[in-house]
Amino acid sequence: REKIDFFFLMIRRPPRSTQSRSSAASDVYKRQPQQVPETLLLKRFGDMMNQNELKKCYIGAGYYNTITPPVVQRNILENPQWYTSYTPYQAEISQGRLESLLNFQTMICELTGLEQSNASLLDEGTAAAEALNLCYGTFSSKKNVFLVSKDVFPQTIEIVKTKAKFLNVEIIVDDVSKFDYKSHKERLCGVLIQYPDNFGSVRNYETLIQQIKTEAEAKVVLATDLLALTLIKSPGELGADIAIGTAQRFGVPMGYGGPHAAFMAVREEFQRKIPGRVVGISKDAQGRSAYRLALQTREQHIRREKATSNICTAQALLANISVMYAIYHGPRGLKEIARRVNSLAQILFLGLNDLGYQTVQKLSLIHISEPTRLLSISYAVFCLKKKNMYLIIIQESY
Repeated sequence: REKIDFFFLMIRRPPRSTQSRSSAASDVYKRQPQQVPETLLLKRFGDMMNQNELKKCYIGAGYYNTITPPVVQRNILENPQWYTSYTPYQAEISQGRLESLLNFQTMICELTGLEQSNASLLDEGTAAAEALNLCYGTFSSKKNVFLVSKDVFPQTIEIVKTKAKFLNVEIIVDDVSKFDYKSHKERLCGVLIQYPDNFGSVRNYETLIQQIKTEAEAKVVLATDLLALTLIKSPGELGADIAIGTAQRFGVPMGYGGPHAAFMAVREEFQRKIPGRVVGISKDAQGRSAYRLALQTREQHIRREKATSNICTAQALLANISVMYAIYHGPRGLKEIARRVNSLAQILFLGLNDLGYQTVQKLSLIHISEPTRLLSISYAVFCLKKKNMYLIIIQESY
């Protein structure tokens, strides 16, 4: 009842009318409380917000605690000139935002080692779905099988399956290192691999990617982590055709699961097929360098049914936050943050071993298996919850 009353507080009471209303409508209007002052409404909001319990989340799967620098928070996240702006179609009045988005694209290209990036997508799952669409379209829809590593984030697998259903593409979720690529050469259009994977494992996929291209002639998509890429080989170095992921780790709050800016980077051969907006540099009437939206003939507002990109959704504000985070810290600062994350994982690894747990050491995640002493995993999880810390429990058969 209290929640219903609070809802009605936010609805204006309609003006009285001389016209007759039905008895049912009259009863609804009679139940509406009187309007209240803004200060009282804000107090009620505050009281409800104070009931939230702030806990530390270590579930992972693409969502990580991060710190938004105050200067970025004040000047971009909380600045209406940034958070209320629409798509920068009018380049002459959008040079600042276009420059920032170009910086975002440059950052993604440098970290992924690929030639072309877009100016953000909705989230990592939908970026994976768009990568599937790109791979499928590359072979003129003649190859209709797409392989997904079993170690890809669970939510990404589900979104890719949904996209594939409407493209009539068969999704195979399997161990990519043991898959028979030769027998699927005629049908396999692409392979999606998580790097680092859902278990925090980092593997050198260079040989595997070469095998996929040789035996199946398929495209390779790496779903990756920007912070990890400051320390490990880039997808471009490994030979991948497409790199996707989320920029959430670069200063964007978790926000109860979103929104977060995704990215997609591709090799030059796919630059006219990459979805979403692309910012480029041109020259104005006076011959000066200027920023604008480029390659717009790919987009549906230009070519309609012949468009190679039907994506109008981006996360420009959050993409700008992530690139400003990178500028704020610089290359050296980002590497220091990545090393700190890795060092904390090593400390946890050594501590768990001392407590008697069998652990598998990964880059940034500790995988706990069967205990060697009387300490059970459920007891360890119980102790962590008492400290307001939450983990994800993954079955060995996952």
